[in-house]
Amino acid sequence: MWDNFIYICAMSINFEQFSLNRQLLNAIEDLGYVDPTPIQEKAIPTIMNGQDVLGIAQTGTGKTAAYGIPLIMKLKYAQGMNPRVLILSPTRELAIQIHEDISALSKYTDLRSVVLYGGLGPKTQKEILSKGLDIVIATPGRLVELYLSGDLILKDLKTLIIDEADKMLDMGFIHKINKILEIVPRKRQNMLFSATMSEKVKTLAGDFLEFPIIVEIAPQATPAEKIEQYQYKVPNIRTKINLLQKFLENKEEFKKVIVFCKTRQTAENLFHYAERIYGKDEVRVIHANKGQNTRINSIQAFKEEDVRILIGTDVASRGIDVANVSHVINFDVPLIHEDYVHRIGRTGRAQQSGISITFCNPAEEYHIEKIEKLIRQKIKIIEVPEALYIKETPFAEAQEIAKEIDLQKRKENPDFKGAFHEKKHAGSKLTKHLSNEAYKKAKDKEKRDKLRGKTKDNRGKSRGRTK
Repeated sequence: MWDNFIYICAMSINFEQFSLNRQLLNAIEDLGYVDPTPIQEKAIPTIMNGQDVLGIAQTGTGKTAAYGIPLIMKLKYAQGMNPRVLILSPTRELAIQIHEDISALSKYTDLRSVVLYGGLGPKTQKEILSKGLDIVIATPGRLVELYLSGDLILKDLKTLIIDEADKMLDMGFIHKINKILEIVPRKRQNMLFSATMSEKVKTLAGDFLEFPIIVEIAPQATPAEKIEQYQYKVPNIRTKINLLQKFLENKEEFKKVIVFCKTRQTAENLFHYAERIYGKDEVRVIHANKGQNTRINSIQAFKEEDVRILIGTDVASRGIDVANVSHVINFDVPLIHEDYVHRIGRTGRAQQSGISITFCNPAEEYHIEKIEKLIRQKIKIIEVPEALYIKETPFAEAQEIAKEIDLQKRKENPDFKGAFHEKKHAGSKLTKHLSNEAYKKAKDKEKRDKLRGKTKDNRGKSRGRTK
C-alpha cells in the first residue's frame, strides 16, 4: 500500500509564485502572512493540481491555510446550492477555528461557508443550508444528522478533507467516517491531515486516499522546534497546585498560559482555586460540561487577552489557534500520548518560540517515558524550587499512585505479581510506596482496630459467663 505514496520536498518560494488571484493575495496580506510555511510550500501546488494529499504536520504550522488557499483558488466564486467542499473536524473548537480561517481567506470573494456542530439546536444551521453553500466545515455527528434529515445534500461534493485524523480516530469517529464515505460521490479529491501517523491513521489513509502525495515537514509526532520542553517531578496533587501557583504569580513571565488537566473535575477545581487567588478577570475554564457559548466566549476572551489563564481538558488541545501563548502547563500528563504533541503545540505557533512545562508524579513517569519515545526527544528535568512547600502525600493518594504503578508493571510484564495489595483485613501488609507519616498513621490505626476487636470479644465472653 505504502509503495503508492509519493513524498515531495519543500522549495523556497513566496505566495506570488503560486499564481493566486488578487482577491486571495489581498486576504493573505491582510492576515499578515509574508512567506509560506514549509507545509504550505509543499501542499498548495499539489492540491491545486488535483492530487490526493496526506499531510503530516504538527499543530501551529499553518496547515489550515495549506489546504484553504488552494481550495478557495479552485472554487473561485459561489456556485449552485449544494456544497462542493466538506472539511471534517473532530471537535467543535477546531471546526469553529477552521471556519474563521476559511472566512478570512475568502473575504474578498462571494464564497459561502458554514460550520456545523452539535451542542446547539440545528434550526439555524438548517436555515443557512437552505440558502446555498460552497464550503461546509463540520463535526461528523452533526453532519450525519443533517444529511439523514435531508437538509444537507452532498451529491455535488468535489473535495473531502479530514483534519486532525489521529484525534478523529481516538475519539471513536471511525464508524461515522465510514458512513460519510458511503454517502459522498466516489469521484472527488481527498485530503487527510494528521500530526501523528498511528496504525489507525495508516489504515484510514489506505482506504480513503488514492495514490496520494505525502507532504511531511517533520517526522511524525515531532513538536515544533522552537518549543522548550521541561518537566518537574512532584509527589502529589497538592504539590502540583503549589508549583502552579508559584509560576502563575510571575505575571511578567507567564503572560498568556494554558493549563491542561486530565479530567473535567480537576479542571473545574483548579479554575475555582485560581479564581479565588487571581480574580474572575484573569482566568477561564473550558471542558465538555461547559455549554458551547461559554466555551467559545472563554476562548475569545483568551485570544483577545482579556484573561491571562485558560484552564481546560484535552478538548482544548485542538482548535485553539491563539497567538503568543507564552506557556503551556500540563498539570497532568496525558494518557493518550499523542495528545502531548497537540497540547504543547498551542505555544510556539507560526514559528514563534514557546515553553512547555509538565508536572509529573511517580505514576506519570511511565507515560513520560512513552511520550519521549514517541517524540524522539528527552524532556528536560528541572528541580523544583527550594522554597516550594512539598506536602506529604496523603494515604489515599499514595495508595492510588502505588496501584497505578503496579498496573503499569503488569502491562509491561504480565507475569508481574504486584508489589501493592489492597488491604483486605487489619493484619495485611502496608504498601512500601507510602510516606513515613502515612505509614505510621496506618499502623497506629491498625493497632487500635485490633485492640477494639479484642475488647469486644472479652466483653462478649464475660456476658456469656454471667448467663
